[in-house]
Amino acid sequence: MAAIIDVGTDKPIVPARRIGSGYWFGVGHRVLRDPVAVVAAIVILAIVLGAILAPWLGLADPYRGTMLRRLRPVGDALYRLGSDELGRDMLSRLIYGGRLSLVMGVLPVVFAFFAGSAIGILAGYVGGRVNTMIMRAVDVFYAFPSVLLAIALSGALGAGILNAIASLTVVFTPQVTRIAESVTTQIRTRDYVEAARVSGAGPLAIIRVHVLGNVLGPIFVYATSLISVSMILASGLSFLGLGSKPPEPEWGLMLNTLRTAIYVQPMVAALPGAMIFITSISFNLLSDGLRSAMEVK
Repeated sequence: MAAIIDVGTDKPIVPARRIGSGYWFGVGHRVLRDPVAVVAAIVILAIVLGAILAPWLGLADPYRGTMLRRLRPVGDALYRLGSDELGRDMLSRLIYGGRLSLVMGVLPVVFAFFAGSAIGILAGYVGGRVNTMIMRAVDVFYAFPSVLLAIALSGALGAGILNAIASLTVVFTPQVTRIAESVTTQIRTRDYVEAARVSGAGPLAIIRVHVLGNVLGPIFVYATSLISVSMILASGLSFLGLGSKPPEPEWGLMLNTLRTAIYVQPMVAALPGAMIFITSISFNLLSDGLRSAMEVK
């Protein structure tokens, strides 16, 4: 197939699908040169591996406790990170709690990424009345703060992990849709897209070959930045009793059950909050590193 020449620069225009492993190799190299992003990735990997491999780490039963050893301090001989209000091992519950916390924090962003990308790309590429209708519907969700919208949806659907995930997906999908529509609108007017359209390529072929390769990068980077927010909102829903339910180990729920122990064992009561903070800030720093490495403006 003959190359398409850019009249302004006399250089061949390379479609997005021709961007090979060299680009991603450069992205990986730039990420590895960013010490902050590397440390954040290591912290996230350690938390994920700990949550997955928890049954094989020789930890205590996160559901079994004894009232004779409740609220033991950090550094106790039997409980290295203390025990909770029911005498359950905090170290075990924090590691096991990463499972639900990560699932409730990451899955809504993943679902919103696919749904928002599809809707935003459709709106940005088609334009006209379709774009207006979709984006005005998206604007309705911006009338409500994310926290209040998540609480309202979870309250309407009922308490539970699946309902909390569904509520957060609805919260984040409009945000991803707006980014996808904005980037697609810019790509739609590029010369190589116009050339493909004039040459007789269909809309689906143009989107698959020329649009997706250019818009998915910025959308992905933005979606990774939402994970930190999703972790906090998911924990907040569990704290309010709208997410996971006792006796499941989940960081937000653990904060709720330990709130009465804040004056007795403040360090133990603060551990779930520390895990939420460390995980969310690590995702945020990794997202910043990816944004710089992918040169997304």
